[in-house]
Amino acid sequence: MADRILTTHVGSLPRPPQLLEYVAAISKGVQVDEKAFDTLLRDSVAEVVQQQAKAGVDLVSDGEFGKFRTWSAYIIERLGGIEERNVVHATGAGADRKKFPEFYDQYFHTQRLPARGVPTAVAPITYKGQAAIKRDIDDLKAALGGVKVEGAFLPVVAPASAMPVHSNGYYKTDEEFLFALADALREEYKAVVDAGLIVQVDDAFLPYMYDVAFADQPLENYRKWASLRIDALNHALRGLPEEKTRYHICWGSFNTPHTTDVALKDIVDLVTRVNAGGYCLEMANPRHEHEWRVWETAKLPNGRKLIPGVVGHVTNVVEHPELVAERLVRVAKLVGRENVIAGTDCGFAQTPFTNRVHPSIVWAKLEALAEGARLATKELWGK
Repeated sequence: MADRILTTHVGSLPRPPQLLEYVAAISKGVQVDEKAFDTLLRDSVAEVVQQQAKAGVDLVSDGEFGKFRTWSAYIIERLGGIEERNVVHATGAGADRKKFPEFYDQYFHTQRLPARGVPTAVAPITYKGQAAIKRDIDDLKAALGGVKVEGAFLPVVAPASAMPVHSNGYYKTDEEFLFALADALREEYKAVVDAGLIVQVDDAFLPYMYDVAFADQPLENYRKWASLRIDALNHALRGLPEEKTRYHICWGSFNTPHTTDVALKDIVDLVTRVNAGGYCLEMANPRHEHEWRVWETAKLPNGRKLIPGVVGHVTNVVEHPELVAERLVRVAKLVGRENVIAGTDCGFAQTPFTNRVHPSIVWAKLEALAEGARLATKELWGK
């Protein structure tokens, strides 16, 4: 039985400058000393795990240091049967952009987002990332030997977010494509769990695609699209122990208006359909903080955890620990104190080159998270 509020975060953390030099070179196709890179990567993961432990984080990650491009596009290099076509630089899309075009014209080019194309199925989808995920696992497990924490997780991508927009040149239907993708992704999920780590499935595109493609349509059209992708995710998670899995959604980590985000109340039933042991949800940023009240009526499935974001990525302002505690306590009183883990809204670095918060401030935020969890524990358990 839990006797305190544990702490975690969503996974992505700012990369150290020396590691970024290698990532930039590799991304440009420049030949690098693989042995030197592997050593630097392992040392960097060890250092970032130590920093998390020092800040008071109980459930730590590798910072996503082993992933290139973005938190989701990394998977394209780990899949067979997929070709990426019509590669272009992101410019933003959707109803929010239409409302604030001048802002988006100024904002998006500052984000240093890598070009991304349309993944196209040209043959059976297979998983070929065994060596890459093994390196991620090995580096994180090696780092855990030098710290005392409660556990560790590796973020992976959900079917909906791996290829939110895709072209199907092989499979007969979209559903067949998604379930084949889910089968391939399951190999990555299972490798993480079999290594004794928690697998965190990231699915920012599940809510974000409402703004991109459905904001001007009946809600049911979006829910039908999302429901199929939840089914595909559960197919990927089949047989994996729930206590070793958790599911993260957000509305995109962009520091944008977010006026056309789908409401949590309209998707919470879909989220809790996911067969995962915990749900990481945004509850700190000013567009979604009020949605903690959804849990006044929504039911958290038995045995599962709610991991509310109580520290945000949209501002460099460091949350006061008392505010963090307040956010945790009000949710704990609705779903049970033993069912709450303190988390963050999103990752602090969407890509290796896109920090949402200044690297020095990330650690202050995580320290505030830990202190807030201690204050909440005192209020909830009286100790």
